[in-house]
Amino acid sequence: MADETSGKTFSADLLRMTADVVSAYVSKNPLSASDLPNVISAVHSALASLSGADSRAEREPPRPAVPIRKSVTPDYIICLEDGKKLKMLKRHLRTVYNMSPEEYRAKWGLGPDYPMVAPNYAKRRSEFAKRIGLGQSPRRRKRATG
Repeated sequence: MADETSGKTFSADLLRMTADVVSAYVSKNPLSASDLPNVISAVHSALASLSGADSRAEREPPRPAVPIRKSVTPDYIICLEDGKKLKMLKRHLRTVYNMSPEEYRAKWGLGPDYPMVAPNYAKRRSEFAKRIGLGQSPRRRKRATG
């Protein structure tokens, strides 16, 4: 049912675009009434063929900037959208693509355990947090830092 509705919408849009193009052409170029059906047919065919190319491109799966296997290295993560090397991917996805980590993982077919932070960076941050006593009760924290 959704395909049927989208097909009708596509058809209506195609007719509207055809009418817009033909009316613009006719307003600037002298044309006999007998040539008008040929112009309408040519414009409609051209627009239909262009939209067919777009729909084929939309059906193809997205291609990552780098192979997925090579996107995670110890010191950085490579964004599959644009190929940038980052230590933290989550913020980049939100600011540049307005995408959450879950949307990114779904788009590229990644598992829920796919990292959003470079492994060495995560390890350094964890060590720092432990060193300053985060995650411990206040009493134990004083002993850890003192």
